[in-house]
Amino acid sequence: MPDSSVFNPEKIIRTLATHQVRYVLIGALAARLQGFSRHTSVADITPAADQKNLENLAVALRDLQAKVFTDNLPQGLAFECTAENLKQADLWNLVTSAGRIDIAFKPAGTMGYKELIKNAVKFEVFGNTVLAASLEDIIKSKKSGRPSPGPPGCDSAE
Repeated sequence: MPDSSVFNPEKIIRTLATHQVRYVLIGALAARLQGFSRHTSVADITPAADQKNLENLAVALRDLQAKVFTDNLPQGLAFECTAENLKQADLWNLVTSAGRIDIAFKPAGTMGYKELIKNAVKFEVFGNTVLAASLEDIIKSKKSGRPSPGPPGCDSAE
């Protein structure tokens, strides 16, 4: 059963790798890999939007028991997780058995995966290769209005 209070990035990363999902990690987790200490309990990703990758992503999300996250229903709202349904929105806020995953197909200030992959930084995380958005791209997106946390200094309030 999904639980928004549990956050297990290892399980998320391993599940995405098992299903060969191509994605760029964005947001605070990507910034943390690059040295910024920023707490987060959400994995933000930008997946490749081709049909095969969306099918792989849908299978991975079903394995993680993904549901739509809402503040009023933190355990999530069931939905049919298919490649076709994932295409219906540019942003998905999900809760899974490994915690929160936010999927942004086109983070603010970017054209999505094809742009972010160009400057992505490669890391070995939990025995898997993970591509993280560059700090420059994270900051550009954050300044353009992406609601997910980024490195310090990106918020006008900071």
